[in-house]
Amino acid sequence: MALSDLLYPDNPKRKQELIHLHQELLDCMSTNFHATNELVGVLNEHLGCTITPIEMRESSTVKENCEIIIQVMSEIQHQVQKIDSDMKDKLEPVLYQKLYDIKEPELEKIAIAQRVFSIIFGEATSTAAMVAIKLLSSNHLNLTVSKLISLLVQIGASVLGGVSITIIGLGLEMILHAILGAVERSQLLTAVRSYEKHLAEFKAASEKYQSAIHEVTSLVRQQVQ
Repeated sequence: MALSDLLYPDNPKRKQELIHLHQELLDCMSTNFHATNELVGVLNEHLGCTITPIEMRESSTVKENCEIIIQVMSEIQHQVQKIDSDMKDKLEPVLYQKLYDIKEPELEKIAIAQRVFSIIFGEATSTAAMVAIKLLSSNHLNLTVSKLISLLVQIGASVLGGVSITIIGLGLEMILHAILGAVERSQLLTAVRSYEKHLAEFKAASEKYQSAIHEVTSLVRQQVQ
């Protein structure tokens, strides 16, 4: 047993709490990676995008993995903005406004979008138009992407942002780098509280993000059946 554990017997418990919280975070991030790749697949297949799918890197830190998903989410935002720009450039103002009018029937919006995509690509499917309309009109998805990016930045900059995502690595890192005595105890308490706060917010935002993506991808599956 380490000297610090003898002086502060609750430290081993704190370390276990951190490991548990860390695993919860990794599980949540893993699901977000998967959901993001689903959306990337839809964008690449139906809207002619060339976004590279992502995967978690076990040899990298929490912060580095946060940066991987932030980069692709930012690219998704960029593609949605490009679609919006194309619509605005190629449509009369009245038709463009219809795309964002909540009272306008969705089938009418899809028909308008398909007209634009036919100009851009030479031909366009109703599925592509439907995906575009969902992305443009889904405040749910747009807001959750922005929220999740903000939280990923915070997590990357948090107390344990520099720790390897490998769970065994976390235990070793905490033991090897912790300072003996009261400083170690203070660091552990700060880390636990910080992680608990970030994780609660991150899990809630992730559920909304995954739900928004599922709404789009499930519609695509129904459309192609």
